[in-house]
Amino acid sequence: MINFNKISSFIVASVVTVGVTAAHAQTAAPENPAMQIYREVPKKINDLVHTKLDVRFDYKKRYMYGKEWVTLKPHFYPTDSLRLDAKGMNLKTIAVVKNGKNIPLKFTYQDSSSVAIQLDKVYHNNESYTIYIDYTAKPNELKSHGSAAITDDKGLYFINPDGTEKDKPTQIWTQGETESSSAWFPTIDKPSQKTTEEISMTVPSKYVTLSNGRLASQKTNADGTRTDTWKQELPHSPYLFMMAVGDFKIYKDKWRNKEVSYYLEPKYAPYAKEIFGFTPEVIEFYSKTLGVDYPWYKYSQIVVRDYVSGAMENTSATLHGEYVQATPRELIDAYYNNGRSTIVHELFHQWFGDYVTAESWSNLTVNESFANFSETIWAEHKYGKDAGDDHNYGDMQSYLRSPGANTKNLVRFNYADKEEVFDVVTYQKGGRILNMLRNYLGDAAFYKGLNIYLKTNAFKNGEAQQLRLAFEEASGLDLNWYFNQWYYGAGHPILDISYKWDNATKTETVYLQQNQDGQTFKLPMAVDIYAGGTKTRHKVWMNSKTDSLTFKLSAKPDLVNVDADKILLVKKNDKKTLDEYVFQYFNAPQYLDRFEAIDAAADKQTEKGAQKVLIAALKDKYYGLRIKAIKALNMTNDDVRNAAQPVLAYLAQTDDNTLVRAAAITTLGKLKAQGNMNLFKQALNSQSYAVQAAALTAINLLDPAQALQVGKGLEKDNAGVLTTALINVYAGSGTSAQWPFVFQHFHDASVQSKFNNLQKFAEMTGRVDKPAYTQQGIAEIKDLAIKYKSYGVDKPAIKFLTDIKAQRVQLKDDASAKAADEAIQLITDAK
Repeated sequence: MINFNKISSFIVASVVTVGVTAAHAQTAAPENPAMQIYREVPKKINDLVHTKLDVRFDYKKRYMYGKEWVTLKPHFYPTDSLRLDAKGMNLKTIAVVKNGKNIPLKFTYQDSSSVAIQLDKVYHNNESYTIYIDYTAKPNELKSHGSAAITDDKGLYFINPDGTEKDKPTQIWTQGETESSSAWFPTIDKPSQKTTEEISMTVPSKYVTLSNGRLASQKTNADGTRTDTWKQELPHSPYLFMMAVGDFKIYKDKWRNKEVSYYLEPKYAPYAKEIFGFTPEVIEFYSKTLGVDYPWYKYSQIVVRDYVSGAMENTSATLHGEYVQATPRELIDAYYNNGRSTIVHELFHQWFGDYVTAESWSNLTVNESFANFSETIWAEHKYGKDAGDDHNYGDMQSYLRSPGANTKNLVRFNYADKEEVFDVVTYQKGGRILNMLRNYLGDAAFYKGLNIYLKTNAFKNGEAQQLRLAFEEASGLDLNWYFNQWYYGAGHPILDISYKWDNATKTETVYLQQNQDGQTFKLPMAVDIYAGGTKTRHKVWMNSKTDSLTFKLSAKPDLVNVDADKILLVKKNDKKTLDEYVFQYFNAPQYLDRFEAIDAAADKQTEKGAQKVLIAALKDKYYGLRIKAIKALNMTNDDVRNAAQPVLAYLAQTDDNTLVRAAAITTLGKLKAQGNMNLFKQALNSQSYAVQAAALTAINLLDPAQALQVGKGLEKDNAGVLTTALINVYAGSGTSAQWPFVFQHFHDASVQSKFNNLQKFAEMTGRVDKPAYTQQGIAEIKDLAIKYKSYGVDKPAIKFLTDIKAQRVQLKDDASAKAADEAIQLITDAK
């Protein structure tokens, strides 16, 4: 599972923009009694063996009519009872199957969430039994309990079932994680359960279906429907069951002799290869790296509408939100974004999560930390070590910036709700911890450990202790210290590093100080010393909060590089001089060596050494650092500007990375130099939306009237950042002539895009000369604020509406001012 719910990031930005205080966020929350509950691994009284489903759908009622035959056996102790999770269902018949006959059983349905069944006899663990259930699932009548990671938990979703929503396809799909599969079939809905599966879906014949495993048969029915039967013949957990139904076009690829397929809306089907075509290459890389070939019958990926999270690793059938669908033009600027890192993340789950599954949600790290880790190793393999380090560092920063994350253990046996473990600790911190361990053990031992873990626990469950044992078996090293520190403890080191050279004794001393509260972290690290034209590596350990390292040298070193592999999970204050950072940029090899040097240079641009670093970094081998250097330039400094401007012009026209070209154009645009106008106009011919957006913005800074004319020509084919640039240009100087474009694109945009563009949209709403258009905009802002009030969107929306009211009063537009007042009141009253 990966989550792309970024609403909270918008709220932070909005609070800054509109000046609303966030002081209340610093108030300590009251102690939650649920946090004191120990979340044990669910008891196994009965084990799932096989689950057979026969389902059909009522599109009008949003019901699913199901028949189930679930085979179980006692786990160890004899039992005469069974409890199944079954959320919000109408349970018509529950029976035990004996000699082909259904013998009714007594059952009690408790709180519409679980059913207690009295079996016909006492069963022992050497005998199995099959229960038949006739039921109706009513997902739309369930009370949702969504979370930040998964915004809804009704399990089964009917999308535009009546076909009344314009430009939206009719679809059905499921979402099982964490425990929502039991909203569409009765089961023991725990990750510690494993079962084989057979699903028969009867659907309108015009639709295609997808489920786990293989398509075993298709039967055309006389009533215009078709019954597709899918069989998953290797065991997996109930939350990984999936179904999807709709008008999808299927592109069939392959890996070795296994089917790899991509299910897309017809509009995007021509681009299936561009979107997903690298999947077989990733399967091959993971199979070879892990020493365990892709374990399932096939691998499919499907893109659906209105998905409640980012993507979901259903066994052999990953489901993606629509954000991964893109045209070739949109993919020009994607690089490792626009869903590509998500694609590899979900694929790695087919081993870590599906093949071996976390025994409980407390141990979610053995699923999600590994999927996060996989994003780094694929970036490293495909795009180079700098790209991998960039991704890994970005993950660490996401964790370090997240309030309260330093108080949470990676393995958590206490939580208020299981959804809470889907966070930056489990994902980003967990992935960084695995990369640290890979560095400590070395690739060979690390991947041997993963191979042992996967083979030992194949088609079963795992937890962090089994992972530790596998790494210890592979490496021969005791790793209790590592797991106790990083898996069963919270936080991270806050490390101060300072240096002292004693010329009399020719001694370099490095002072290390951990300043975090709580535990002391044991930190193995590499220290590289550059002196006399050579580099010497020292492997050292920091074992206490205060430590010092001494090195006898023939002369003062040019650089002492602590954590030379730049792999530690640490918040660092490294007190190097600018000269040392300059040396580091040109001599130390890692992405973060250069990153840190650019940061240091950015703060001291009046100094020649800093200028030297920044100008050199404009041509860094890694595009991300070229962009970082471009954005860091202080173009008000004459020396910087004179040195950088010709390089920026060169990059803007020739760099092989479109994001670098866009960044260069953006920086040149801020100079408002008329001599660059031809360069900007030439950039409009680029196929890159990012380059076009930067060029349009630059032209707008020089000549807003000309930008309006240019914008008109870009309206026919725009997306993403180009759409945002058009809205910004039109919001600044456009008239009612541009309003229909702005309104329609804002209305049709994703939630995140609406948040990103809300301020500019509001500005144009207040300024446009037609009252009817203003009232259109007010209604749009009101609807957005009410829908996402729980995320705090109401506060910036009310501020924007207040500004709009003031503008309309000045324009003597009483009707719009009144509409703004009414919208504010509706937002305020909304619950």
